[in-house]
Amino acid sequence: MINLGMDTRPSAASSGTAEKAFSFFSKGWRDVRDSADADLRLMRARADSLKNLADRELENFLHSASAFSAPARPAAEGSIVELEFVKRIQPKLSEIRRAYSSPDFSRKVLERWSPKSTIRVDLSAIKKAIVAEVDEVGGALDLGKERFRGQRKVLWKDREREEEEEGKEWEPIRMLKTGLKEFERKSQPNEIFGNFKSNEFVEKIKMSLKSMCKEPEQSKEVPPLDIPELLAYLVKQSGPLFDQFGIKRETYLLGVDICDKIVEALCSKHKDHLLYNPVSQNGTSLCGNETISDELDLRIASVLQSTGHHCDEGGLWSNAVKHDRTDHKRHVAIFTTASLPWMTGTAVNPLFRAAYLAKSAKQDVTLVVPWLCKSDQQLVYPNNMAFSSPGEQEAYIRNWLEERIGFKADFKISFYPGKFSKERRSIIPAGDTSQFISSKEADIAILEEPEHLNWYHHGKRWTDKFDHVVGVVHTNYLEYIKREKNGAIQAFFVKHINNLVARAYCHKVLRLSAATQDLPKSVICNVHGVNPRFLEVGVRMAAERERGQHAFSKGAYFLGKMVWAKGYRELIDLLAKHKSDLEGFKLDVFGNGEDSYEVQSAAKKLDLNLNFLRGRDHADDSLHGYKVFINPSVSDVLCTATAEALAMGKFVICADHPSNDFFRDFPNCLTYKTSEDFVARVKEAMASEPQPLTPEERYNLSWEAATQRFMEYSELNKVLSNESNEHGESSKTISKMKKSVSLPNLNDMVDGGLAFAHYCLTGNEILRLSTGAIPGTRDYDKQHCRDLHLLPPQVQNPVYGW
Repeated sequence: MINLGMDTRPSAASSGTAEKAFSFFSKGWRDVRDSADADLRLMRARADSLKNLADRELENFLHSASAFSAPARPAAEGSIVELEFVKRIQPKLSEIRRAYSSPDFSRKVLERWSPKSTIRVDLSAIKKAIVAEVDEVGGALDLGKERFRGQRKVLWKDREREEEEEGKEWEPIRMLKTGLKEFERKSQPNEIFGNFKSNEFVEKIKMSLKSMCKEPEQSKEVPPLDIPELLAYLVKQSGPLFDQFGIKRETYLLGVDICDKIVEALCSKHKDHLLYNPVSQNGTSLCGNETISDELDLRIASVLQSTGHHCDEGGLWSNAVKHDRTDHKRHVAIFTTASLPWMTGTAVNPLFRAAYLAKSAKQDVTLVVPWLCKSDQQLVYPNNMAFSSPGEQEAYIRNWLEERIGFKADFKISFYPGKFSKERRSIIPAGDTSQFISSKEADIAILEEPEHLNWYHHGKRWTDKFDHVVGVVHTNYLEYIKREKNGAIQAFFVKHINNLVARAYCHKVLRLSAATQDLPKSVICNVHGVNPRFLEVGVRMAAERERGQHAFSKGAYFLGKMVWAKGYRELIDLLAKHKSDLEGFKLDVFGNGEDSYEVQSAAKKLDLNLNFLRGRDHADDSLHGYKVFINPSVSDVLCTATAEALAMGKFVICADHPSNDFFRDFPNCLTYKTSEDFVARVKEAMASEPQPLTPEERYNLSWEAATQRFMEYSELNKVLSNESNEHGESSKTISKMKKSVSLPNLNDMVDGGLAFAHYCLTGNEILRLSTGAIPGTRDYDKQHCRDLHLLPPQVQNPVYGW
């Protein structure tokens, strides 16, 4: 309210507020004027459209009447009446047509029925009112709005009264007026925004989105990839290149990947495309809580699937679903290079490790083993054993394990594609092995034989995907390679490659013994145990001896895969050199292998007292009665058969070698340095009885003790116990925060550079073949896709090879 008795001069603050209010009102007035102009243009367009439509209908009507009145056409009695009606109205239709076709028709209609384009408002009076009383700015603006609405209502009511006074109206004009009134009503801002605010509208949007996600197969087509999406995927795959350019991958505190931020920026305008996600067969949407980077992967997969590729349950893409874990358990993934029924150390020991790590129920465990196609299974597995599906092989593995450990092992078994190399006598991974653990479960990785797994690894860096990576070195590959042609040169290159991959892909490396090369980030510790069945045999043998029974009724034996590198060369040389000293000594040899014929031929040629028998499980009952196990091998890292023989209470004769350091403290382990010592140890063992194992010795050989040593030396106990700080923040987030605020670490930069160099080298097929890789192992093949229900490799890398 304005007080006329007081000084009405506004203060500086009031003047500024008034000017802002006047500017706001002027802007609103311009918007109203523009809206009115748009309404006029729209009405003019609708009038022209109606005129054209009426003109066409009139033309059709007259044309049909002319055709009907043609003399050549026969007419019935009813038709003559209709013809006369057309003749009577034809002159009037012609007049209407001339009037309707007049150029001024639309203009006259608009002038008569449209609202006035000019609305007079005394802006000066409003401005004075605003300046006089700043507190009433909102009221003045509301008054202006009401005044404007009132004037418009009066104008429209005046037009309606004029229409009623003029009387009858032509029907098309009346319909036009009705349509314009309805349009004017719907054009009101409160009507438009009211619809948007209505719950019914929001519910319709939600239902549309749900139907889009739940039933994508009903959509007609999947939109093709566009340029921003291709660029986004190119950036996503170029993460290693960004690292080498010094671009920090994590931002301060947030822990956000720079590549993901770029991808999000490129894809922000194409979220409607990313909404199209495939659905797994169990009905779970692949959207979940994924980042836009993961949604881009699914978007590209959906485009490729629309061309004929389909995702089966259990395939790679189903692993992309990140389910929320309610138990907050850590996850351990164990990757190994062999699987049962191939009875080798890298098949047996990781299997027991998985079982005993899962036994504590403190963490979830997944054992990832190679899957061989049937053609390779026939080359590797004994007794022509073959499996038609991964599920069949998994059942065999679980039955074999549970028969030996005596409890049900609660862990998952997953398969990755592998191919058997006849030259290396090893299984080589095909494709990126790390991708067979989903990002949600990528927590802790245990790489059994990290050098073997990563010789030709062309995929994501293990230490980037997993929080903690532990490598366990099983095999002394340098010793094997030195025995081949040009072995010294090959061993030189392999040594440096092993150093490179261990440094680039592992946080910690465990060497079972000092027999292996000294790898970066490594410590020496035996983290292998013995199958409980062997310890049970040892307890039974000790009990029989206490009762006075003759427990060991047989002499000496040797068991191992029949290849020269497994100690057969050393064994034949020792027996040949001291054939006369060991007269009457007989040795049974159990084993199968690629060098069987050569080994047996050499022994026969030297007339050695060796009895060759088919290979069998070391726990077989036929082997329990032997008293002495002889293992002259110097190529082993830690011989599992030696530990098993000690657990059964036998004598073990082995070389004084770093691979046997763990066994020296056992009284039944007899070591030798020279060939003469070997003869003496054999005679000593054959003439005496082994000592029963003490409880402490049995525990040191068990998998419980091995698992405890593994947790300690791999620092896994620290990783698992340091899950969260006092504020509840995860260790993963804390490590990222520390990493983001610290200065660049030289060791990290070198490791990253080595990983990138290795990645580039393994991406070139010519370089892979020149270093002995199996052709076509950079990606898995079609047979692996069928066996493991995988999408083709092009789905993972549709842009280029990274």
